[in-house]
Amino acid sequence: MTSAHIEPMQAVRWGIIGCGAVTEVKSGPGFSTTANSSLVAVMRRDGEKARDYAQRHGVPAWYDDAAALIADPQVNAIYVATPPSTHKQYALMAIAAGKPVYVEKPMAMNAAECAEIMQAGRAAGVPVFVAYYRRMLPRFRKVRELLFDEQVIGTPRIVNTMLYEPHHPRYHDPKNLPWHVQPDISGGGIFMDIGCHTLDILDWLFGPIVAASGHASNQLKAYSVEDTVAMSFAFANGMLGTGLWNFDSPIHHDQIEVIGTYGRISFATFGNGPIRVENAKGISEWKIENPLHIQQPLIESIVAELTGQMGACPSTADSGARTNWVMDQVLRDYRQQMAGGNR
Repeated sequence: MTSAHIEPMQAVRWGIIGCGAVTEVKSGPGFSTTANSSLVAVMRRDGEKARDYAQRHGVPAWYDDAAALIADPQVNAIYVATPPSTHKQYALMAIAAGKPVYVEKPMAMNAAECAEIMQAGRAAGVPVFVAYYRRMLPRFRKVRELLFDEQVIGTPRIVNTMLYEPHHPRYHDPKNLPWHVQPDISGGGIFMDIGCHTLDILDWLFGPIVAASGHASNQLKAYSVEDTVAMSFAFANGMLGTGLWNFDSPIHHDQIEVIGTYGRISFATFGNGPIRVENAKGISEWKIENPLHIQQPLIESIVAELTGQMGACPSTADSGARTNWVMDQVLRDYRQQMAGGNR
């Protein structure tokens, strides 16, 4: 089912709002290397940086004002690649202009903002997509095939996910912290920024998480937001799960583990580590590399939908909003505690 009904486009001509680091390799080139798709305009508030990006990537037009890019008649689809604090603003502007919008993850600062975007898109008949690109990566497609087509572990019963990361040097200087840990810009900490990828892939594999609760803490106190999160959750199908995220760890550990009725499958959210299956037949592994432009498979699915080709993009406003809702549930008590402590 498509996100909303629009007449098929002959070609998708993209404009990027916020042509920062994520657009250099992960996403930006994918708009021009996808069939029936091109990147025709970019925008940054720093016009010199927008001009530089346009020159380096062969983009015809650049702007320092988002409204001007959205109004460009050569642009018929918008990619919002700014931090979360402006996702809602720019998505609503694109929808008001009748232009499909592809929003970086997380979809917005919270589930309430996501709901505003969803409602606007539905009312205007404008599709909204979210950059949870793992849904289209070959390695996660293989996980889904192993789980449900080949049923290598039987019926999935529980899932445990863990991400432990050492404290990154870029968070050492409290006077020059990246936006990822500035809550007025990001909505939270690193859990919001990258934990959402894991929660989204679980939604895609097993269906919506319908109940979630959690605890969070700031143990290192290198910044004002949480650096450790623990959660428990339940799916509509009866599966249960746990999650642990720690960004002050002496080790790196990245794993999603699914236990089924007669086996176990494990794989990482990030990187190219092998998919590992353990069952009565023994241990099997599949190593599947991610593409250079990691968002390109999802971009291809968006373009295929917008041009009326077979299939639809699997990452919609509805699915993106569900992940924001889960994170809201997990961080609710911690946010209330922090707000109370700041009064």
